[in-house]
Amino acid sequence: MSLHPVLELVHAARQGGYAVGYFESWNLESLQGVIDAAEQTRSPVILGFNGEFLTHPGRRTEERIAWYAALARAAAESAGVPCGLMFNECAREEPIRQAIAAGFSMVMLDDPEAAPADLTRRVAELARYAHTQGVAVEAEAGELPCGAGGEVAGGGVTDPAAAARFVAETGIDVLAVSVGNVHILLRGERQLDLERLAAIRRAVSVPLDLHGGSGIPAESLREAIALGVAKVCHGTYVKQRYLDALRGTLNADTANPHQRLGMGGEADLLVAGRLAVRDAVLERIELLGCCGRA
Repeated sequence: MSLHPVLELVHAARQGGYAVGYFESWNLESLQGVIDAAEQTRSPVILGFNGEFLTHPGRRTEERIAWYAALARAAAESAGVPCGLMFNECAREEPIRQAIAAGFSMVMLDDPEAAPADLTRRVAELARYAHTQGVAVEAEAGELPCGAGGEVAGGGVTDPAAAARFVAETGIDVLAVSVGNVHILLRGERQLDLERLAAIRRAVSVPLDLHGGSGIPAESLREAIALGVAKVCHGTYVKQRYLDALRGTLNADTANPHQRLGMGGEADLLVAGRLAVRDAVLERIELLGCCGRA
């Protein structure tokens, strides 16, 4: 079976001097594409979904977390490389607990609106509960700026001393840091503050994670991994490639809906999306140093 605890993959990456990639999925085709790329490169990989997206109050239909977990488990168990399952970035404990019960082996409580003391208390409580279930917890010290509006705004860098206190008080297993990386950077790249990253690495003992992997330059990412980053998250650019592929495929000349959906040919949107995700993952996965490690 190729399903492994996420923390096991992260610790192996840290010991091996590489990083394992979390490439976010949202449906079957995106899961298939991620695994296709991981198998092609013989790379361990973290599969998962964004908890904040799945539970957002603006969704038009309610999602069942257990369905997503079952889909990801089936994909991981049949994959030819080690796969872990993560429920990423959710601000509410109830769906996180549902994710734990459904079989995700790492979860992340992420609530930028919470007061620091309250967030620390909540993360500590979640970590205590998750650990009784054999599930690891990731949390963030500092806050990534966001580029979703077209301009990078907000956020706050991770302070090494504050990060050390946060890790000690919460008992988390993986620390996400803000060192120049940006959430949802729609275009361009941003260099990392490697000196700050090195200071954080000296201050804390748990593995470090970089969210906002889509906008980190290749050389900066390699240097960050050399400094001890063991997990890197990607989402934005994967969805951009997926959408570009769907738009291009819709230009194909066919009136047959089965050729659009389900027949698997050149005009099939499902195939186009899967291949676009595969190729997008292949663009970045080699930078992590994890290829050939499966």
